[in-house]
Amino acid sequence: MAQAKVGDKVKVHYSGFLEDGTVFDSSLQSDPFEFTLGEGMVIPGFENAVIGMETGETKTINIPSDEAYGPHRKELVATIERTQIPENISPEVGMSLQVRTPDGSFTNVLITEVSEGTVTLDANHPLAGKDLIFEIKLVEIASA
Repeated sequence: MAQAKVGDKVKVHYSGFLEDGTVFDSSLQSDPFEFTLGEGMVIPGFENAVIGMETGETKTINIPSDEAYGPHRKELVATIERTQIPENISPEVGMSLQVRTPDGSFTNVLITEVSEGTVTLDANHPLAGKDLIFEIKLVEIASA
């Protein structure tokens, strides 16, 4: 039976879990997730797990944070004056915002703390610094 290799377009079903068992993402209620191995479309640990799998095979893998979304970086957390938030926005912990970066592009940030005078914004990926567990089933391999 053929094994998935770099350059193959694959379809997988997956469920992603945190170490405490919380499900953070799953494809089980939708179509299989499709991507091409070797194009960097998914986190490295996930891609490496699929390489070598056969159609119909299921595996559970543990992906350390450095092979997932990387470490939580303190330099991506900033506390700003509340006056820098547009007046039509009432900042709340857990709210997502888009902010303009110095180079003119936009990035997503999460509000992690709100006080009377300041708001703390975190530009890290929500799963940064977390080890992840995936259950992956290879549904289909289509050679490139």
